[in-house]
Amino acid sequence: MTTTEQSARTTTTVTTTAAPGLPQARGALSAAVLDRLRGGDPPTPEVSGADPFGEDLQLALYVCYELHYRGFAGVDDEAEWDPALLAFRRALEAPFLAALRAAVAGGDDVAAEVAALVAVPAGESGPSHHLRRRGERWQFREYIALRSAYHLKEADPQAWVIPRLDGPAKAALVSVEHDEYGAGRGERMHARLFADMMLELGLSDAYGTYLDHAPAPVLAEVNFMSLAGLHRSLRGALVGQFAVVELTSSPGSARLVAAAERLGLGPATVGFYAEHVEADAVHEQVVRHGIIAPLVAGDPAMAADVVFGMQAATLLDERLGEHVLTAWSAGRSALVRDLPSSE
Repeated sequence: MTTTEQSARTTTTVTTTAAPGLPQARGALSAAVLDRLRGGDPPTPEVSGADPFGEDLQLALYVCYELHYRGFAGVDDEAEWDPALLAFRRALEAPFLAALRAAVAGGDDVAAEVAALVAVPAGESGPSHHLRRRGERWQFREYIALRSAYHLKEADPQAWVIPRLDGPAKAALVSVEHDEYGAGRGERMHARLFADMMLELGLSDAYGTYLDHAPAPVLAEVNFMSLAGLHRSLRGALVGQFAVVELTSSPGSARLVAAAERLGLGPATVGFYAEHVEADAVHEQVVRHGIIAPLVAGDPAMAADVVFGMQAATLLDERLGEHVLTAWSAGRSALVRDLPSSE
């Protein structure tokens, strides 16, 4: 090994790990969770009747889940296992999961779902198509802020499933996660590359900065990952969700490379999506043949869960895309609150 190679392998990337502050409530459910985290009484609001995809329920869930990731500034780490919050989280999860199951077709034909995912029809709509064709700089920047809810913890929700798999499926999933985490190099972690892009675009790269800006469709997409990751009974659904990300990311990333180049954006922005064009093209094959195939072969009953995960993830992605394009078509922000012009 050369001196240069040794240096590259031992370089330490310093990143800010401070927990974010608590967000602002969006209704009675999220207010009750936030009050509990500030030392208040156990949450008691009635969950039935709440919109399962709405701002209030989704923010309440997101805050509960974040206790299992970075937590919040000023909140005791032990809040992660507060029995009152865990019970309330279960009450919030029930209508969300029921709504997802009611909104998708279900089934157990994994091959058909995979085929549908990889067949990208010409003229398909979506934010990446819009940004490639005619998107403006402010829209690209806003899109990155929207996506930061996931990408600043990229691959973390899927890591929950690792101890719940075995054999070839487990080994293959870890190999994909290894790439997501920079193959051992902190500065090449996909979350770090995304943070570098945020800085280049004049956004804050601090974890959780844009939670108060994130609309319900963003929160719901990330919440589904956490829901499936934290419940062993939904491990097949998380594999299905992971498959959607890896099977569809490469074409979408290619469109975002083209958008960034058309808009004259910088190397960190182009580089983040260029990395995903290459990496996820490889990951697609690993997910199809290395993870899903042995998982379903070893436990055929898992097929229905994998299909549900694929369909639910696709539904949530489409809901987010529709939200974004509806706002942009009207000439307004897709965020709950506008971004500052620069930070």
